[in-house]
Amino acid sequence: MTIGARTVVLVIDLQRGVMAECFDASHVLTRAADLVARARENGTAIVWVQDDGVALGTSDWELAAPLSRNDDEPLVRKTYRDAFAGTNLKSVLDGLGATRLVVAGAQSDYCIRTTVQRAAAEGYDTTLVSDAHTTTSTEWDGVTITGEQIVAHTNRYFSGLRYPGQICDIATHDAVRL
Repeated sequence: MTIGARTVVLVIDLQRGVMAECFDASHVLTRAADLVARARENGTAIVWVQDDGVALGTSDWELAAPLSRNDDEPLVRKTYRDAFAGTNLKSVLDGLGATRLVVAGAQSDYCIRTTVQRAAAEGYDTTLVSDAHTTTSTEWDGVTITGEQIVAHTNRYFSGLRYPGQICDIATHDAVRL
């Protein structure tokens, strides 16, 4: 971690409707809740991202238990997989003085991958919380890919991500530095 870095925990799409069919959902939610609690104890800012395409206005749009957002924690609403696209996420992060993002959420192969990659491209140091992101199984051209395989591949991908002058890493929820 860069000395003087301002860390922000970014929680993406851990909504009831998103998590319903995800791999290891209950454990991912528990780990994410532990990360959020630790961030709050340490005074680390938390930014929540929710996908408006998930039954906006219904219980499926709400955060999945045991997660809850405090009123003073920013909420960014998105419609694209990349949480920076068409949102005020960058200005929210800039307002918090963020230089490093710790990311947890769903879905690993869509919103997590595009947002973390974009964050690195935007100049943020990034830490993907390796045991606090998830996705659903999928099929492509007759090949089934399990959620577990996608999570493992996403962790592998980000463990090797490199940008000039930046730190890009992964860590478990209990080992990530806040």
